[in-house]
Amino acid sequence: MTRSACVLLADGFEEIEAITVVDVLRRAGVCVSVLGGSTTGAGAPPRRATGSHGLSVIVDAALVDVVAGGARFDAVVLPGGLPGATNLRDDARVRDFVVGQHAQGAVLAAVCAGPIALARFGLLRGKKATCYPGFEAELTGAVVDTRAAVVVDGDVITSRGVGTSLAFALALVERLVDADAARTLAEKMLVST
Repeated sequence: MTRSACVLLADGFEEIEAITVVDVLRRAGVCVSVLGGSTTGAGAPPRRATGSHGLSVIVDAALVDVVAGGARFDAVVLPGGLPGATNLRDDARVRDFVVGQHAQGAVLAAVCAGPIALARFGLLRGKKATCYPGFEAELTGAVVDTRAAVVVDGDVITSRGVGTSLAFALALVERLVDADAARTLAEKMLVST
């Protein structure tokens, strides 16, 4: 059974965090959809999201179109970057989508400043989590770990930033596929574990 994930992009996303997750999950055979904010309906130009360092990415679909179609994902990933993470955090459509996907059993994953969105949505209460240094106070209700590169607590996976992106992506592979797939992929990519 092929697993699925979506990566939500808002303008100002951290490029390495987003692209690393998409790349690693696809290498592991996970069906990944890159979602953006505005509609891409029939005849509309492709939706682009622009990263915090100017990289422009064409998304696979607009979030509103995916919601309208009733899609369900096994994991929802929120990269960090500024103002990308705050754009995700402050968007009611993103909140409704993430909360709805989680209610249907999706794993939630956020890296860098991305966990501030999960906290705002009330999804980190009582969960162990980490984030980019300086955002800890925004992880309301979470048990914050300031040392671990990646924190897995049940159905929530969080990570600290750009330098932990590969470990974060491999943790997602382990959760969505299995530990052997994550280990094999790490070896092939020459990732020290």
